[in-house]
Amino acid sequence: MTGRFIVLEGGDGSGKSTLAKHLATRLRARGIEVIETFEPGGTTLGSEIRGLLLDGSAVAPTTETLLMAADRAQHISEIVRPAIDRGAWVVSDRHVPSSLVYQGVVRGLGVEEVERISTWATGGLRPDLVVVIDVTDEVAEQRRSAGEDRMEREGAEFHARVRAAYRELAAARGWCVLDGDASVEMVATGLFALVEPLMES
Repeated sequence: MTGRFIVLEGGDGSGKSTLAKHLATRLRARGIEVIETFEPGGTTLGSEIRGLLLDGSAVAPTTETLLMAADRAQHISEIVRPAIDRGAWVVSDRHVPSSLVYQGVVRGLGVEEVERISTWATGGLRPDLVVVIDVTDEVAEQRRSAGEDRMEREGAEFHARVRAAYRELAAARGWCVLDGDASVEMVATGLFALVEPLMES
């Protein structure tokens, strides 16, 4: 079977991590090898970069972008591309779309500039499917954990801008948007319906 690369996106508290596990379980039930991963931090080196990005104090937007690109380059080289090459499916919690939203739009660095850096970091590898889990600000606030990282500690206005940016870029770039306010089981079923056509192509 052809390897696939599926990316789940959305603001903090949207439920991406939980849905990634549900999706992986359903795919494995179909006999597919699945690699579950995430950005930033999906590799040993990436874990160190994640600490710099999320556990510390303020990081300049350009520095944030370059650290994300470094994490992504290692992630693609070490995990994603080898898995796809051997026919496995990769389900990733975040990828390039996160940088386009957070650094490109919300941090104001420009989508085109951030995309150029990200494309170089990934060697041009693109996901087969990007699904944005869209939840209301109220639901996201309820779901965010108490042990918040630097991004999660940003205020309500920041998170509202993130959601708006995801919706805007999804419309322009063909990302699928899935209503994430329903129960986990319902959203997981909707997600699998979006993924299932990839098995037939």
